[in-house]
Amino acid sequence: MLPTSILRAGWFRTLTVLLVCFFSFFPYLGTPNVSLMEARNFVAAREMVNGGSWLIPTMNLELRLAKPPLPTWAVATAMKLGGTTSNLFVLRLPAALMATLLILFFWGLARELTRGLPTETDEAGRTAWLGALVLASSLLIITSGREGQWDIFSNSFMVGTLWLLTRGWNSAGRGYGWFAAAGVTLGASMLSKGPVAPYAMLLPYVACYLSRLNPWRATVRAHWQGTALAAVLGLGIGLSWPLYVYSHVPAAVLAVAQVETTSWGERHVQPPWYYLNFPVFSGIWTLVALVALYVPYARHRAGAYVPYLLLLGWLVTSLVLLSLVPEKKERYMLPLLPPIALLIAGMLRYLETAFQRPTTVLPTERRLVRAWTVVLVVVCALAPLAMMVVRLPGFGPNTLRFVAVVVVLGSVAVVAIRQGWQHLRPTALMATSLTGMAALLALLLPAYPRWEGRRDEQGLRHLVDVRRQPTLRKLPWYSMGEVPVKQIWMIGEPMPDISDDTLHTLSRLPVVVLSDEPYDDDDLPQAWQASVDAMPSDSFYLGRDRGAGIWYYTVLRRK
Repeated sequence: MLPTSILRAGWFRTLTVLLVCFFSFFPYLGTPNVSLMEARNFVAAREMVNGGSWLIPTMNLELRLAKPPLPTWAVATAMKLGGTTSNLFVLRLPAALMATLLILFFWGLARELTRGLPTETDEAGRTAWLGALVLASSLLIITSGREGQWDIFSNSFMVGTLWLLTRGWNSAGRGYGWFAAAGVTLGASMLSKGPVAPYAMLLPYVACYLSRLNPWRATVRAHWQGTALAAVLGLGIGLSWPLYVYSHVPAAVLAVAQVETTSWGERHVQPPWYYLNFPVFSGIWTLVALVALYVPYARHRAGAYVPYLLLLGWLVTSLVLLSLVPEKKERYMLPLLPPIALLIAGMLRYLETAFQRPTTVLPTERRLVRAWTVVLVVVCALAPLAMMVVRLPGFGPNTLRFVAVVVVLGSVAVVAIRQGWQHLRPTALMATSLTGMAALLALLLPAYPRWEGRRDEQGLRHLVDVRRQPTLRKLPWYSMGEVPVKQIWMIGEPMPDISDDTLHTLSRLPVVVLSDEPYDDDDLPQAWQASVDAMPSDSFYLGRDRGAGIWYYTVLRRK
């Protein structure tokens, strides 16, 4: 056990938070295959770097206005600095850094929300520190921070906005600097994903902060000028890009707005209770999360270390607002993670404080700690068992990695049994949980792409294989119809969608034309029938199996 002076030192707490962030977001960052959301962002960033507009983005040379451009700017900047448009580690690095920034922002917010509580006099800042560790090791934060999409940017900047606003409200003076910074982060959040984070995170937080759930709400009235400054500055920054684009391509903006608004009620529609499983997305802290949400038990226990009702109100309000929108996805639950992480931290603080006086500990707490131990041991046992059953290449029982998993997770399980079951030490169990999560990420993350590819059909031809053919490599490529964006990403260059009218004006032949159906001489414009020959179409597959779909390519040559 480390000395108390080290555990309370600021440098030690900062080091541990950054260490957990490192294991959560950075190892094997370039290993997983590109997702659909990433492909859109990466293609648009690549076209920026290759000479396209940074203010009016394109994707496959078509306007890309459905999402604000700040995350795309970040990826394009990483491409320029890294000197590559294809290295996935470089392209995902901005998201990992934003996830780390989210944790640091949340740490500051947690300090502001807990610093006025009487229990902070015992060990100032410990609850906020535990909250940062919990959030950094939560499952949904880990998966979102390792993928180059928009949500981690918008939510990170919004957590920063909440911290800076709360810091300004708690300041003794006017706090204009804090409010100005809050306006900048608010604008950056809007430039990352429009009104989503303000709706799902800012609105619930501010509403609960101004309500009777918060005993310090009067400070907001005293800083109304600073709050107004943050709002005006945030709206000015956040609306700057949409207004700029509208001034240049108004028809396109209105069309995109209509499509996006319609999609909220038509795409990915799920029932209102879809998000009720959100505690599971705290990962290793799920059991503690469920206990922290049981109000009759947790309110007067965790409530001694965190503003329990304020956090619960923030969480429930966000959950209701998210549930009202028909379109639902797992990553949209990100706004729920900060309040639940701090509720978990409050529960952890209660447990470790309670077990400092073992004679006063109730049987309920003993059962909780032992149940937590059992869950951790089961996870440690299931990982090598799954490796034995699945037998992925490089991860089977006869591999060095399997031995490392057995040794490391076996040691974690032994420590958990000794410290959690026998000695009932919640603090040691927290450290063991964090160590186990880091070990799982460090040892098993490379298995994920192999798990994805376990059912790949061998021998299928894909677009990248077609592109490598020497006779086709240097020809211009076009498409008749919208090519799936993953294909555009994999081929490494745009394939403009051409209509028959455009086909009339093509001056350079031969060219390659992609289509979702075979293309032959009868499909050529009438003016080309006598001079252009459509070679027989050949095909390629869009995915890992035949069920993913098939497209065709045709070479157009002069007769």
